[in-house]
Amino acid sequence: MTTPRILATSGGWVPGPTQGTMRPGAMVLDALARTGRTRPRVCVLETAAGDPTSSYAMAFEAFAATGCDVTWFRVFPQPSADPVERLCGSDLVWVGGGSVANLLALWRLHGVDAALREAWERGVILGGVSAGSICWHVGGPTDSFGPTLAPVYDGLALVPYGNGVHYDSETQRRPLLQRLVADGSLPTSFATDDHVGLWYEGDTATRVVADVDCDPESGPAAYRVERGADGAVETRVGVGGSFA
Repeated sequence: MTTPRILATSGGWVPGPTQGTMRPGAMVLDALARTGRTRPRVCVLETAAGDPTSSYAMAFEAFAATGCDVTWFRVFPQPSADPVERLCGSDLVWVGGGSVANLLALWRLHGVDAALREAWERGVILGGVSAGSICWHVGGPTDSFGPTLAPVYDGLALVPYGNGVHYDSETQRRPLLQRLVADGSLPTSFATDDHVGLWYEGDTATRVVADVDCDPESGPAAYRVERGADGAVETRVGVGGSFA
């Protein structure tokens, strides 16, 4: 039986060989390798950004350069394929950033939420950055509603935790996540600094990974945030470490 896997990140890409291009970072290359395919089938979803053609073009070029077969699933102006067929027929599904609130609403409208759960249960690796990280969780802080961050609570909950992204680079993120966990609005949560990702095996948070070389002691990291007697309790795990 295949263990369902998710790579939830605050990164994913590194600069490409020429201006205006990008390439999968080390943690996405690792995800591709973990598909076990010589030529992985990758499906890209840029729902959270409004399905812009430019974003798909960059992602297609980046994944194709690593030897993948790349497809997309768009909801604008209408669904571009049957969601179960397209998503369950992939080896890796990658979800880009943007508005997680809009993404969740549109996925539910078009049945993408159920198709993603089925794909995950079948062993398709799910991954993404920012909104493409929060979506797999119960919820977390988001800028979907404006410049002042607010929580979403209606994530897909494939894993039973809250999620924080861009934990070291956007000043509202950390204190809001800690408050939401401390007052019980969110369950135990996991957060990632920029360039960092966290693997889930089933519903267990395991390995901390990154796009670039990081000092495990002082560099960007991942965090478990739990409710304690006097507020939120945060546990840092550096790149290469494990929460398991």
